[in-house]
Amino acid sequence: MYDIEKIISESINVKQLIFNDKSFVERINRAAMICVESLNDRGKIHFCGNGGSAADAQHLAAELSGRFYYDRPPLNAEALHVNTSYLTAVGNDYSFDEIYARVLKGTAHGGDVLFAISTSGNSKNILKAIETAKQLNVKVVGMTGESGGLMKDCCDVLLNVPSSCTPRIQEAHIMIGHIICEIIESIIFPR
Repeated sequence: MYDIEKIISESINVKQLIFNDKSFVERINRAAMICVESLNDRGKIHFCGNGGSAADAQHLAAELSGRFYYDRPPLNAEALHVNTSYLTAVGNDYSFDEIYARVLKGTAHGGDVLFAISTSGNSKNILKAIETAKQLNVKVVGMTGESGGLMKDCCDVLLNVPSSCTPRIQEAHIMIGHIICEIIESIIFPR
C-alpha cells in the first residue's frame, strides 16, 4: 500500500511552517489589504499561472467574482487565461511568453493587482506579466515555492511557500488564496 499518511503529513508540515512564520502570515494579510484597497478604488484583480497554477488562478478569481462564504455583489477579478482563442492566437502570432503581458496591456490599469502564480518562480510568461504590471503601476502578489525563483526580487508581496515539492506548494497556494478571499470578502462586505 502506498504511504498516504506520509503525503498528508508532508502537506500538513508545509502549512505548519507557514503558520509558525509570523512574517509569512503578515505577508498574507498585506496581500489581502492591497486587494481590498484596489477593489475599493474600483480596481481589478488579475490572476495568471500555468498548468495547475492556471487552475488555481481561475479558482481564486471565481471565488472573488462569484462568491466565497456568502451572497454579496461580485468583485472585479479574472483569470487571464480563460479565453482560449486569445491564448492560441497570441501564442502562435507572438509567443507563449507574451500571453499574459499582452492581455494586461489591454485590460490592466494603475492600482489593479496581479496575482502571479508559479511554483518555480521562473516561468517566462509570468515574469513578462510581472514586468508589464510594473510598467502599468499594477501591484504584484507573487505566489511561488521556497526559493521564489526569479520572481523573488520583482513582487510587491512574495508568498513563497516553504517547499520545493510542486504538489505541496500548490496545496498551500490554494489555502493562502482562500484566506485572502475570506479577508477581502469580510472587509468589503461585512455581515
